[in-house]
Amino acid sequence: MAMILNLETATTNCSVSIAKDGELVVLKEDNSPNYSHSEQLHIFIEQALKEASLTFKDISAIAVSKGPGSYTGLRIGVSAAKGLCFSLDLPLIAVPTLESLAVQGYGQGYDFVIPVLDARRMEVYATIFSSDGKCLRETRAEIITPDSFKEYTAKGKVLLIGDGAEKCKGTLEHPNFSFIAAVPTARELGTISHKKYKAGTFENVAYFEPYYLKDFIMPGKKS
Repeated sequence: MAMILNLETATTNCSVSIAKDGELVVLKEDNSPNYSHSEQLHIFIEQALKEASLTFKDISAIAVSKGPGSYTGLRIGVSAAKGLCFSLDLPLIAVPTLESLAVQGYGQGYDFVIPVLDARRMEVYATIFSSDGKCLRETRAEIITPDSFKEYTAKGKVLLIGDGAEKCKGTLEHPNFSFIAAVPTARELGTISHKKYKAGTFENVAYFEPYYLKDFIMPGKKS
């Protein structure tokens, strides 16, 4: 039996779940535009354990959403996950943020699911999955134009899902596009982290870093 604590902090949603063999046991989250992660994350972890009648001794591994996403949010989540793994001597599992976000779009009749996270201005972080969850293209930071993803609308129905979907909506006008505003949540991490746990796909706790995709630039600093 694998009991995995899952942490999702890549966007505004501070989300914690516990999953048993990939099945959700408890979920605690707050999608606040003010980023409540530093105040809420450890509280949610404690509350999730209490509601599930568990202690840290019952946890088999810690899973964390690794990005791309908010620099600060990712740092908070990964730091918490690494701290728990070090102190409890538990394996660390990293789940690509866009992979777990795409899960929310499966089973709705679309041929392709494209999770999109806002990367400011008209840029998004995006990757592309088939309806059965196969990754068809690596994650990129890309500027949305009227021609974006046209090779997929030529083949079938395409769902763009994520907090970047709304700004894509005004530019992508092909009738095969659909849009759903959503944020990543620890609810979807459990199934993916369990598969990685069974496969023994763990990270080096000492050296693991979030996947930022783009360099972080301090406010006021010229690139």
